Amino acid sequence: MKSELEAFERLSSILDELRQKCPWDKKQTIDSLRYLTIEEVYELSDAILEQEYDEVKKELGDILMHILFYSKIAHDEKRFDLTDVLNSICEKLIRRHPHIYGDVEAQDAEAVKQNWEKIKMTEGRTSVLSGVPNSLPAMVKAVRMQEKARGIGFDWDNAEQVKEKVLEEYNELQVELSKDDNHDKVEAEFGDLLFALINWSRFIGVNPEDALERTNKKFKARFQYMEQKSRETGRQLSDMSLAEMDIWWNEAKKQLKD
Repeated sequence: MKSELEAFERLSSILDELRQKCPWDKKQTIDSLRYLTIEEVYELSDAILEQEYDEVKKELGDILMHILFYSKIAHDEKRFDLTDVLNSICEKLIRRHPHIYGDVEAQDAEAVKQNWEKIKMTEGRTSVLSGVPNSLPAMVKAVRMQEKARGIGFDWDNAEQVKEKVLEEYNELQVELSKDDNHDKVEAEFGDLLFALINWSRFIGVNPEDALERTNKKFKARFQYMEQKSRETGRQLSDMSLAEMDIWWNEAKKQLKD
C-alpha cells in the first residue's frame, strides 16, 4: 500500500509540474481532454481484446493520469478536487452494496445487480435507462439497456425464447424486403433483428461488441493477406475475379488461425 501511495504522489507531482511549466498541459481544459480520454479507453479495449497485458498496464496508466488531470483542472476552477472524486465513489459503493455494508441479503451476482438498479432509482432517477449515456455506440448501448431492464425483472426467461424472437424478427425483415420502395421499414426491421441478436448474445454468454470486434480483426487479417499475395504476384485485387480472390481467402483462413 505504501508503494502505491508513493507512486500516486509521484504522478500527482509530475502533473503539477507539467501544469506549471508545459505549454500544452497548461492550456488543457476538461472539454479538450474529453476526446483524448475516449481514445485512451478504446486503446485499453484493444489491448484487453488482444490480451497484451503490458499494453493494458500502460493504457490503465494513461486513464489514471486523465482522471487525475481532470481533477486538477477542476480544482483550479474551484469546482471539485480529487478528494471529492474519491469520496464520491466511496460513498456510492457503500450505498449500492447494502448486502456488504447493511442488512440486505444477496446470494448471487444477479441479486446484486437487481439491488443496484433499485438503489439507483432512489437517487433521483426517473428511469432505469437514464444511466445509459446517449453517446455510447449503438451496440454497447443496446447491451446496457437490456441489462438494466433485466435488473428490474423485464427480460426473457431463457435463451430458447430469445432465439425464437430472433427468428421472428428475421422473418419480418424478409417480408419487408419483398416490398418495393420500403427502405424505412426494412431499416426498422433490421434494427429489431440486431436488437434481438444482441439480446440472444446475453443469454448464450457472448459479449456482442467483443465478438464483432474479433470478427473485424479476423476479416482485416485475411483481407490484408490477400493484398500481400496480390503484391507478390504483381496483380491488383480489383483486377481479379471473385473466384480468384476466394482462393487466397481460403488460403488465409488456413494460414491465419483465430
